[in-house]
Amino acid sequence: MSKPKILYLEDDSDLGEITSMLLEKKGFEVEWILDGAEGLEVLKGQSFDLIVADIMMPKLDGYSLLKQIREDGNTIPLILLSARVLTEDVLQGFSLGADDYIRKPFSAEELTARINRLLTRGGTAIDERKKKNVIIGDYEYDPESYKLIHKKRVIVLSPRSGEILYRLATGENRTLPRKETLIELWGDDSFFNGRSLDVFISKLRKNLSEDPKISIINIRAQGYRLIID
Repeated sequence: MSKPKILYLEDDSDLGEITSMLLEKKGFEVEWILDGAEGLEVLKGQSFDLIVADIMMPKLDGYSLLKQIREDGNTIPLILLSARVLTEDVLQGFSLGADDYIRKPFSAEELTARINRLLTRGGTAIDERKKKNVIIGDYEYDPESYKLIHKKRVIVLSPRSGEILYRLATGENRTLPRKETLIELWGDDSFFNGRSLDVFISKLRKNLSEDPKISIINIRAQGYRLIID
């Protein structure tokens, strides 16, 4: 079985070298690039399973890189790294299509765990996942390509956003449990991760807003529920 291939973008040479070595010891194949612009070019010519990108990079920062990747229709899982601690910075990353956000400094164990969760589609093993498209009101969702289709409009979701929508849509009006979802997709139910989940839910509401029959409601102290009137 081939090793998962990671595109790692980090301009700090010491951190980049150490993290690359640690990830390789964990069983990944790592392509380490020092700036965002070069990383974007490498991505066009090679195939990767996941991207780990620092936000503060020369030539092209992590936010701009992420924005370009998603505008190109690429759904590759992407983790942002940053020493920034403001909630606004974190929310901006998720709003642009990031799948996860890890604050520096981080441990190799934490990074490896987050990577593995995304490589198994956010905690659900690929071979256990239903392959069929899901009808959500006037929308159709393809869980394989992460495409949300409404008439002639196609929205390409990030893998984690797609996973959350899939769980909501196949729950048969049952509540999506907040704590269980956080533990399965993020690894813990911390306040920081809880805010991240809230951002994904908010963005999904906007993505589904063209059908007024659809709503995602909060169930206090429990989670979320997708309702189709």
